[in-house]
Amino acid sequence: MDKTEQPVDLTGDPDIPQLILAWLDALFTIVEPFLSPWTFVQFIIIAAGYALAIGLARLIEPRLETQARKIRERPRLLRVVATLLRSTRWLLMAAILWIAGTVIAKLSWPSRSYFILLAAELVAAWVLIHVATRVVRNRALARAIAIGLWILVALYISGTVGEVSSALDSVALTVGSLRLSPLVLIKGAFFLIALLWGAVALADFIDGRLRQASELTPSLQVLIGKVVKTVLVTVAFLVALSTTGIDLTALTVFSGAVGLGIGFGLQKVVSNLISGTIILMDKSIKPGDVISLGETFGWISSLRARYVSVVTRDGKEYLIPNEDFVTQQVINWSFTNRAVRQDIRFGTSYDNDPHRVRELSCAAVAGLERVSDRPPPVCHIVAFGDSSVDYVLRFWIRDPEKGLTNIRGNAFLALWDTFKQNDIDIPYPRREILMRGPVEVKRQ
Repeated sequence: MDKTEQPVDLTGDPDIPQLILAWLDALFTIVEPFLSPWTFVQFIIIAAGYALAIGLARLIEPRLETQARKIRERPRLLRVVATLLRSTRWLLMAAILWIAGTVIAKLSWPSRSYFILLAAELVAAWVLIHVATRVVRNRALARAIAIGLWILVALYISGTVGEVSSALDSVALTVGSLRLSPLVLIKGAFFLIALLWGAVALADFIDGRLRQASELTPSLQVLIGKVVKTVLVTVAFLVALSTTGIDLTALTVFSGAVGLGIGFGLQKVVSNLISGTIILMDKSIKPGDVISLGETFGWISSLRARYVSVVTRDGKEYLIPNEDFVTQQVINWSFTNRAVRQDIRFGTSYDNDPHRVRELSCAAVAGLERVSDRPPPVCHIVAFGDSSVDYVLRFWIRDPEKGLTNIRGNAFLALWDTFKQNDIDIPYPRREILMRGPVEVKRQ
């Protein structure tokens, strides 16, 4: 029985040749508008507009910068103006392309100015987004937000939002009832960044208002501010997760794992967080207090969730963990009363009248600027020494954050000047050596 050859059927079920033809047809549909001669003309006009904008910007920017320097007293407005100055060439380019595209559309077919007007809209959108994101102080985050928003606006202007969204959503990974696609992840990241930034900005605004409330103590201001910030950030995080379609009940396993990790590896972190809450609630220390902890002496600059910032007189800033303020002995010079007593010990000659010495020493330090007159300085005899009558001079100050060593030094100088003016002698030890016989020197 003879066998005849059967021809290959390429018109039946979809196979590789048909897919290749479909892809080529779609690619030709996309590339076809770019093959027109007017398309190349539009691209040349866009390049010429950019070059012209650069030339004009070099002429205009110095004059605009001179005018901008006159508004230094308004830093926020100056920041916006500076951003616009850096974008002068882009603003000029958008204006030039819009004028060129409008003229071509009026004199010819609108399709011959499509790419010119599209470039003008994209450039203008980039400038507006760049200026708007200047409110974000983190420059890397601001640039990322600007690029993301510009891509979204570009897709919207070009009318390809639907096609790109469908393409990103077509590739998905399904885990149980959870469906993850690039589109869902992009939306989730966008909402997470936006909501977290908004929560932190709102928390900072509320914290600033709380610091202006004089009826609240500094510790209570910090405590309320931290609670508000924690609540807002938590709510923003949960809302961002819900927008991606993630079931929040699925976080129970994750929270259990986090709790286990905290129990084994983050004991110190949790201890500092809890200690910080205890410090704020019991009001043992607060911003502005002068404290001594070990070898560190200074005033508290700020209370953080994990540490306390202490600034010393020499400008050093120590970040001391909260746990140390709970477990160690802390000297708070201004806990219940900002008044701090200082003791100055000195001695005078036995030839001087002790009553007059006491009167002069009290008057000497009473004239110092930082010495308080309530209670007034007092001076007492504490001992009759080998070569002097020993005294202790006590006075009070109410601003320990300005330093203790400097006021003690000023007090000693005031005593020195007063004693010199009133012939009060400050003795020094004398030693007498009695030699009862000649000293023989042996020569070798």
